[in-house]
Amino acid sequence: MHIKQKQQGVMLLLLLAFLLIGNATRSMAQVTFKASAPAAVVQGEQFRLSFVLNKEGRELRLPDMPDFDLLFGPSTSTSYSQRTINGKTTSESSVTYTYILVAKKPGSFSIPAASITVDGSNYKSNAIQIKVLPPDEKASQGATSRDRSSSESTSSGTATVSARDAFIRAIVSKNSIYEQEGFTVTFRLYTTLNIVNFGKIQFPEFEGFMVEDVPLPVNQQLQMERYNDRNYYTADLRKTLLFPQRSGQITIPAGNIEMVFSVPSGKSVSTFFGAQEVMVDVKKNLTTNPLAIHVKPLPADKPASYANAVGTFTLNPSISTDKVKANEAITLTLEISGTGNMKLIRNPEVAFPDNFELYDPVVDNALNVTTNGLTGIRKISYMVIPRYEGNYAIPPLEFTYFDPATNKYKTLTTPEYKLQIAKGDPGSAAASDFVNRQDVKVEQDIRFLKTGEITYLSRTNFFVGSFAYWLWYLIPLTLLIVLFLINRKQARENANVALMRTKKANKMAVRRLKTAGKYLKEQDKEQFYNEVLRALWGYFSDKLSIPLAQLSKQNIESELSKQGISEELVGKFMHILDTCEFARYAPAESDAGMDRIYQETVETIGEMENKLRKSVR
Repeated sequence: MHIKQKQQGVMLLLLLAFLLIGNATRSMAQVTFKASAPAAVVQGEQFRLSFVLNKEGRELRLPDMPDFDLLFGPSTSTSYSQRTINGKTTSESSVTYTYILVAKKPGSFSIPAASITVDGSNYKSNAIQIKVLPPDEKASQGATSRDRSSSESTSSGTATVSARDAFIRAIVSKNSIYEQEGFTVTFRLYTTLNIVNFGKIQFPEFEGFMVEDVPLPVNQQLQMERYNDRNYYTADLRKTLLFPQRSGQITIPAGNIEMVFSVPSGKSVSTFFGAQEVMVDVKKNLTTNPLAIHVKPLPADKPASYANAVGTFTLNPSISTDKVKANEAITLTLEISGTGNMKLIRNPEVAFPDNFELYDPVVDNALNVTTNGLTGIRKISYMVIPRYEGNYAIPPLEFTYFDPATNKYKTLTTPEYKLQIAKGDPGSAAASDFVNRQDVKVEQDIRFLKTGEITYLSRTNFFVGSFAYWLWYLIPLTLLIVLFLINRKQARENANVALMRTKKANKMAVRRLKTAGKYLKEQDKEQFYNEVLRALWGYFSDKLSIPLAQLSKQNIESELSKQGISEELVGKFMHILDTCEFARYAPAESDAGMDRIYQETVETIGEMENKLRKSVR
């Protein structure tokens, strides 16, 4: 009895120890300590170095940073969030330690990992790479000339944005490539000004290329980049992966985008905080540079097994079984993995025996879009059914691709598969017909008898002249008359362009707000505000019959006032526009609630629709 009690006590202690070790392991695994800073900064300008810890910690130790001066820190802030999903409530908290630094000299530098103590254990952050750009040598002169130019332009009633202050570049990863070889084109915005709004975006057509869009971060932050001895804030507007479909010189034409910038007017006003410079909004049409791409033809000595594949690939063949009965399926699988034009690869032809029934191959792509091409696995499955017993062989298969790195064709080969096919089971319903055919040894002069119910047709009944015969004429004639009347009515309504745009304005706004509601549920902040702005601008463009490119807050207020809309309702709409634009371009500083903005937008459009209907009547 005592021995049994001792054994139970030992088991209880072991179980308790395992639980404590498991909890300690989970607690340690949940601690995250992450450092963040801008990827590029300017020499002499302040920037923030932040460390985020998801638990309370102590004894934060910074690494040695001889290339940076520490001006301030740490500034500590705590955040807490709680959410409920499917009845399960989870909470998260984090502590942020912020330091203000200044770079001493230009170059690329590394900030080593920092360390902190949490619950008696030491944790290290990630290291950070920072590129320090030299300051603009002619920044002060350029600013003076811009101020003078802005002052002169404002005095004459217009303001401009110079081509050096804001522009878009089309950047290619390669200029000379082979046919079917992948390369990327990046449309990058460069600006020294504050962005107010985006207008119409028209990227160039990629005629002669297969196009795959490279996904960009949803909440993309502006990055510093030096170009032509000047520092700019940059953002990638679009990145595409292209595969040329023919050789020769292919030109990618220019694209354009309309943008509104906030520029200094050269005037200032006195405020409580002192003199403040007056800023004005200026619309600028930015055009990308056209690109000439030289596409080299593939070498002429293409092997017969060339599968239209360009890149770097490996081949992994497999077969489901080599011993089956007749009328049972066999699957040969080819897995082509690597990087290149994966979607354009032709399926290799497998030489199966003549009496194998072959089905269409099933292709399954698991691919990712990268800057070097499509990377992943292309799985091709060939299913065949042998109909007779015997010993058969599937000969080796050759897969040839062109490798741009070596400028040569390379061939991959599969092994030979020997198959042993036994006689099929005659008891199987699915296989009985084939088994009987096999036993009979069908020749060209032997045919199987058809069985089933016999049907007879009366020689006195004729279709011509019957009631069903005339219905075949009356029904199409009636439908034709109805469609003609409907089309004529629709044509009259379509002729009135203004009426059609006015009718569809509310429908289009509701459709876009539904899309915004989807992004609201997903907590996709940037896409949500984009859709709300598109809904509002599109609604008033259609309702007021003003082209979107000419639409502005000023002419909206003017047109609504002419139609008797109250200033209070117009003010609500302007407040929503200002809030969405601020949250879109300065997400870190926006306090607007997405739920509140969504409800206000729906209510304001509904109220505005009622007012406009009454004014039209």
